Amino acid sequence: MRLTALLFFCTLVFLAKSNAQIGGTATYKFLDLITAAHVTALGGNNISLYDNELDLIAYNPSLLKDKSDNAMSINYVSYFADINWGYTAYAKHFNKIGNLALAMQYVNYGTFLRTDILGNKLGNFKAAEYAMNLVWSKNIDSMWRIGANLKPIYSKLENLYSIGIACDLGINYYKQNDNFSAAFVIRNIGTQIKPYYSQNYEKIPIDIQLGLTKKLKHAPFRISLTAQHLQKPRLDYKITADSEPVITEETKITKLDVFKKYTDLTFRHAIFGIEFMPSQKFMLAIGYNHQRRQEMKTNIRNGITGFSWGICINTNKIMLAFSRANYHIAGQANNISLQINFNQFYKKK
Repeated sequence: MRLTALLFFCTLVFLAKSNAQIGGTATYKFLDLITAAHVTALGGNNISLYDNELDLIAYNPSLLKDKSDNAMSINYVSYFADINWGYTAYAKHFNKIGNLALAMQYVNYGTFLRTDILGNKLGNFKAAEYAMNLVWSKNIDSMWRIGANLKPIYSKLENLYSIGIACDLGINYYKQNDNFSAAFVIRNIGTQIKPYYSQNYEKIPIDIQLGLTKKLKHAPFRISLTAQHLQKPRLDYKITADSEPVITEETKITKLDVFKKYTDLTFRHAIFGIEFMPSQKFMLAIGYNHQRRQEMKTNIRNGITGFSWGICINTNKIMLAFSRANYHIAGQANNISLQINFNQFYKKK
């Protein structure tokens, strides 16, 4: 069983592309949007959270569990400038083949004004993108689980449209006695089938991730660390030759400056999350995303940019979560998630 898990892990590494890029060099970036309120609260990404939440399959397909049988989840995010997106999923357990789930992810960019080159109004148009999720997971043994998520993609931007296909592969290790979970995921392995323009094929935002989650034994806290974009060492943006600062004696770079720079580059890969869990029915979470803070901060003040928080209430039958992420000092984005476990309503007493 462990050999199977090892082979699956090696397959993940083999399929990864080491030259994958981020930051405007790939299409279908809506695939990276945060959909689950619980994950939003923990900084925007978590692949090792071992909970009975169906929403987690959007980040790691191996987190689709047997207990999610006959469960349904609905997620909605209210963003800036009338942009909104959501994620809906339904799961079923099968004894022989494992767990299956069907989900839909979408983003609605709103309505735009169409004009000609002279500024004459020609009406309105809309833009939206969709991805179907076909998720499968299976237990290898009592601690290992593997999963895959096949994602057909459709994107419609004004009079242009594109069709693509992507896949997520994940593996999860969970040791119940230690309350420890680890995961490895490669997201968005795929390609465009039909580009927006003829023969102009664009990359899909592949992402290699590693996650760890540990619940303290004698305290109601759970800590998570997620490392993302491991396929790209540097997540900062390059400075062009025209904007390269001139180094003089007054501005000479010191060893401390170098240390700060590489510390910043390292932490851009990391997302930190901590949860306060006084009972199984209530959770309060706080997260920090360093890359988000560095990209969205201003020279005037930063506020709590990069931080996020949320609460979750779970009654076994229904789980309701709300979170807020601080993307910029100009505003925040709210996320709400609802999960219904239908089996609990018909459970025999």
